[in-house]
Amino acid sequence: MLSGYDPTLLAWALSAFFVAGGLFNIIAPPMLAAEYAHWGYPSWFHYITGLCELSAAALMAFPPTRLPGGVLAMAVMAAAVITVLWHHQRTHAIAPGIVFVLTGAMLSML
Repeated sequence: MLSGYDPTLLAWALSAFFVAGGLFNIIAPPMLAAEYAHWGYPSWFHYITGLCELSAAALMAFPPTRLPGGVLAMAVMAAAVITVLWHHQRTHAIAPGIVFVLTGAMLSML
C-alpha cells in the first residue's frame, strides 16, 4: 500500500507516543489505576501494559526491529480498543484506534 515511502519519521513519532504511554502506565496516576480497576484488571496490570508499550517503542525506533515492534504496538492498541468497547466507553476507543491504523500504515511501508 505505502511501499516506497520511508517509515522512519512515522516510526519515531509512534515510538515517542509509546514511550509517553508506557511511562504513564508505569507511573499510573490514581485516575488511571481506577480505570484499570473498573475494567477488571489486577492492580499490577498497568506495569505489564507500560512494559509492553516501552518495548514496542524501543523496537520501532530501529529499522531491524520495526516489524516486531509494530506488531507488539498494534496488539497493545487492539487490546485497548477491545477493553474500552467492552466497557461501553466508545469515545475512549478513538485514540488507540487511530494509533493502531498509523502503526499499520508504518508497517506497510517496510
